[in-house]
Amino acid sequence: MASFRFKALEEVLSRTPKQVDIPSDRISDFFASNVFGKESMREYLSKEAFESVNSAIDKGTNIDRKIADQVASSMKAWASKKGATHYTHWFQPLTGSTAEKHDAFFEPHEGSAIEKFEGTQLVQQEPDASSFPSGGIRNTFEARGYTAWDPSSPAFVIGKMLCIPSVFVSYTGEALDYKTPLLKTLSAVDKAAVDVCQYFDKNVTKVISTLGWEQEYFLIDTAFFNSRPDLMMTGRTVFGHSPAKGQELEDHYFGSIPARVTAFMRDFEIECYKLGVPIKTRHNEVAPNQFECAPVFEEANLAVDHNQLLMDLMEKIAMNHNFRVLLHEKPYARVNGSGKHNNWSLATNTGKNLLSPGKTPKTNLQFLTFFINTIKAVYENSDLLRACIASAGNEHRLGAHEAPPSIMSIFIGSQLTSVLKELEVKVKKGKMSADEKTDLKLNIIGKIPDILLDNTDRNRTSPFAFTGNKFEFRAVGSSANCATAMIVINAIVADQLIKFKGQVDELIEKGIGKDEAILQILRSYIVSSKNILFEGNGYSEEWVKEAAQRGLSNIKSAPVAFDAFVSAKTISLFENLKIYSKVEQYARHDIYLELYTKKIQIESRILGDLAQNHIVPTIIKYQNVLLENLKGLKEVLPPADYKKHSLILLRMVTEISERMAIIISKKEEMVESRKKVNKMIDSREKAVAYSDSVKNYFEEIRYHVDKLELMVDDEMWPLPKYRELLFTR
Repeated sequence: MASFRFKALEEVLSRTPKQVDIPSDRISDFFASNVFGKESMREYLSKEAFESVNSAIDKGTNIDRKIADQVASSMKAWASKKGATHYTHWFQPLTGSTAEKHDAFFEPHEGSAIEKFEGTQLVQQEPDASSFPSGGIRNTFEARGYTAWDPSSPAFVIGKMLCIPSVFVSYTGEALDYKTPLLKTLSAVDKAAVDVCQYFDKNVTKVISTLGWEQEYFLIDTAFFNSRPDLMMTGRTVFGHSPAKGQELEDHYFGSIPARVTAFMRDFEIECYKLGVPIKTRHNEVAPNQFECAPVFEEANLAVDHNQLLMDLMEKIAMNHNFRVLLHEKPYARVNGSGKHNNWSLATNTGKNLLSPGKTPKTNLQFLTFFINTIKAVYENSDLLRACIASAGNEHRLGAHEAPPSIMSIFIGSQLTSVLKELEVKVKKGKMSADEKTDLKLNIIGKIPDILLDNTDRNRTSPFAFTGNKFEFRAVGSSANCATAMIVINAIVADQLIKFKGQVDELIEKGIGKDEAILQILRSYIVSSKNILFEGNGYSEEWVKEAAQRGLSNIKSAPVAFDAFVSAKTISLFENLKIYSKVEQYARHDIYLELYTKKIQIESRILGDLAQNHIVPTIIKYQNVLLENLKGLKEVLPPADYKKHSLILLRMVTEISERMAIIISKKEEMVESRKKVNKMIDSREKAVAYSDSVKNYFEEIRYHVDKLELMVDDEMWPLPKYRELLFTR
């Protein structure tokens, strides 16, 4: 095994950067060249078909069969010119990754074949749904499920494949994917936000949710990856002692990017550009061999599709550079894990960012309306927000002095905090005097433009932070589908805006002026939700105590966090907005629990396998070496000298024996615990037991294995060490 490890190291050291040729020095020359976007549609579609597709995108109108046939024919002609021979409905099942079923552009005809792609094939496909997670919605013998074209996300070509972004639903109509509920929430927040915008600007007829994600990831050489069964099976290392140097010097952060990594980045960025993914930023992250990329803001549905596409592209292209991409939230212990910050905002068809201060009291009142309503929405639904970022991987990362804690709070900066305090004091029940109104508009609301974007500081310990013209949901994990967070944020904000408008209209009907009615309701929200606002250090023990006094939840266990998905409050929220039925919510809850259980189960199995079949045999071999050395000393040294010089070796043999005994016994206890838990029927009970019982053995076994790593002869240790995984370029 040692030779295999060193062979991997030799292989890594022989690597050289791969040559990457860029199609043009101008990205604009090939950006979105493999996307059937508006320019391509304008070229290939009739005017009637082009207008119909645009109407479907902008207004959600249906596309009739005749137009669908035209679009399919034109899309096939465009894709064939790009070299495509097959097509697929590209969808996002609840497995957490994307899925596709490939069909060729032909049908047999009288002993020959004809090229064919019709509207029915564009609009709908029927993949086998039996093996995708359904949470009990479908029986395993009931295989039928449907994918349906999403016109709002353009088709694209990868290799010889035309990919058609699609939703995925069961035969009985329930959503089995991330896209279906996301589209529903985007429609809900659009309607709710437009209704509120009408108080300020009658020209606003559409509001879109925008998303800018920041993708963090680790790179590891393929040779090392193949030498670590734990990485291959779980995406993280279950063993590994910290190297002498980790991230303490912070010299990797924003440092010079290694040549091999630069070549990989350039390669996947080129493919992203061809597919219309607007990747803008790349840099080294804090931990060694950790990196980040980020695009410019996009409409949320398209941004989610692009992030899923990016993760798929990165993994495929990395292998061409002898790398593997690690998207696990915590692949290495005691160094920073990886997140995926979701920067969320709302924008109008008039070009206004609703979370950006304006130049007049009127536009600033609009800003405050959406700003305070978002705070209120998060406060009222903090447990649901916590649930949407819960996972087996993120459980390792949250609160580990590298990511926000599991306590949901909002950071808005000292200046906006002062504004809210002044509003709370100035706005009273009953009518305000003319002087009070003038003071409020000019001296408080009117000064908001002075809070420039860069004047709003950042707080990396805050799960949900306002950063100038958007809210940054920092707690999302790197492997997550952004849709989960976007579904929750847009749904709770839509729900809150609907309530806000109802309360304001009620005051207006009582004869209170519109602006004053708005301010009175906003003031009540400031008062009722101020406990969610926190400016300090979210990592401190003081905050944990203070949060408890404020009544804020601190849910550390993912299975317990998932409960929020099926609370009466959440069920009512999603049913009222027509996003999920009660059946769909319980189904997703069951899927999340099952996925968590299976991931911890796999980690337990691989940990036991490595301990029993890799670590223990290596320890025994090294112990035998020490014992042989002791025998040799006894043969050549006088008894007095032997007793004196053998003490250190005897202590080593004893310590090795003790640690090995603990590893074996704890591994056996873990297996017995797992067997007991596996007999449980209830999915929540099983997930909680895996979290509280089985998982508890991981760190204890790891502790002793990692201590032995420092004792055993380096040439004998079977697994690539952290100093190699993290620092070998």
